[in-house]
Amino acid sequence: MGRILSVDYGKKRTGIAVTDPLKIIANGLVTVPTSELFDFLNDYVHKESVERIVIGRPLQLNGEPSENLARVEQFYNRWRKALPDIPIEYYDERFTSTIAHQAIIAGGIKRKTRREDKGLVDEISATIILQDYMRSKGF
Repeated sequence: MGRILSVDYGKKRTGIAVTDPLKIIANGLVTVPTSELFDFLNDYVHKESVERIVIGRPLQLNGEPSENLARVEQFYNRWRKALPDIPIEYYDERFTSTIAHQAIIAGGIKRKTRREDKGLVDEISATIILQDYMRSKGF
């Protein structure tokens, strides 16, 4: 059994979350500089059994593509060519950053930490994408 990995792709930083091998729980894994994302994921999938990657599809509230969609599509296409045995699919990521910010505040994380750890939102957003994806697929 393989894990499902999710990606909250950003221009500078990308949040990554992953399930346990039984696909019961989604956990934040790490935030990496986007320039290092492909190499990080390539290394990760060669160390861990990953059966699928879910990447947040950035859309505006009205359903129109966001400015980041072109970058996400470039990564998506690069992944499909380089590692076609590991499927990658899109999942709507609208509201994930807002929900992540709310979760951080509700969790009592201090304002100073929130300001300094910008990657925390990305990692939590990736976790929310993965949780929603799992729920939609009946895991």
